[in-house]
Amino acid sequence: MKILVTGGAGYIGSHLVDRLLERGDEVYAIDNLSTGRISNIHHHLDADRFHFLNDTILNEALLDRLASDVDLVYHLAALVGVKYVVADPLAAIKTNVTGTEAVLGAAFKYWKKVVLASSSEIYGKSAKIPFYEEDDRVLGPTSVGRWSYSTSKAIDEHFAFAYAAKGLPVATVRFFNSYGPRLDEKGYGSVVANLVRQALKGEPLTVHGDGRQTRCFTYIDDTVEGTLLAGEVKAGEGLVFNIGAEAETTILELATTIKRLTGSRSEIVFVPYRDYYGEGFEDTRRRVPSIDRAKAVLGFVPKVKLEEGLTRTIAWCREHYTR
Repeated sequence: MKILVTGGAGYIGSHLVDRLLERGDEVYAIDNLSTGRISNIHHHLDADRFHFLNDTILNEALLDRLASDVDLVYHLAALVGVKYVVADPLAAIKTNVTGTEAVLGAAFKYWKKVVLASSSEIYGKSAKIPFYEEDDRVLGPTSVGRWSYSTSKAIDEHFAFAYAAKGLPVATVRFFNSYGPRLDEKGYGSVVANLVRQALKGEPLTVHGDGRQTRCFTYIDDTVEGTLLAGEVKAGEGLVFNIGAEAETTILELATTIKRLTGSRSEIVFVPYRDYYGEGFEDTRRRVPSIDRAKAVLGFVPKVKLEEGLTRTIAWCREHYTR
């Protein structure tokens, strides 16, 4: 197949590109390298079946040309990372909403299937655990920039459902705290990246709040597998799927495990949210997916346990993170 991956030089996008090329597809990847890295895809740049375009999904003429020539679109390009969104919510809204509108519009014109990457941020600060795909969303006020990312991804999903209602084959995947090799060492949205970097450099491991907030960390291989299945399984068209692990881990437990696996002597310190994100920041206490639908429809089952995934991730970070 010929496949377009937007955000193809990003952390998740580049791993998806790897899998697609491994199975014999021809891949076109768009990325403006705002958070993606050319190093993530450099090993493919000379490949005959790989085509990299250093451009933005806001380039509608380029999207039109590519959509006319490919069989399937994986739309992963977005401005991600809570700190980045809080710092510049306007850029996040424009990239995520306008960009997705452009991608879906081009796919609709040439009738090409789209897999839309969304986020567990969709659920906001809902206290109903686990999160099911049809659950209500619970958000804070619009004056708090923290919630603009959730809102922008929700609008993306509304676009997807609207096009699906017109018959376009669209599937949506909501990622839950993916981690693994190629995480940006600056940690633009990944607590795993931040903690591993700090541990390897002997810096204090910073845990925000009381550390009792929980997440379900999903190794990159499982994230990509769920994404691929959404593109392959016809029964998934018109639906949204939680793609994540089911094991719930506190941030303090995560920090303790990373400290042990790295052999770090760093101390664990608790930092108020306001010191990192500014005043008025709100966090979600628990974020746990139900993956019943993904199991039943896609056949998705996460395979990599947290300690195994962290061991692989730390090994990669030791080689690639700067000292």
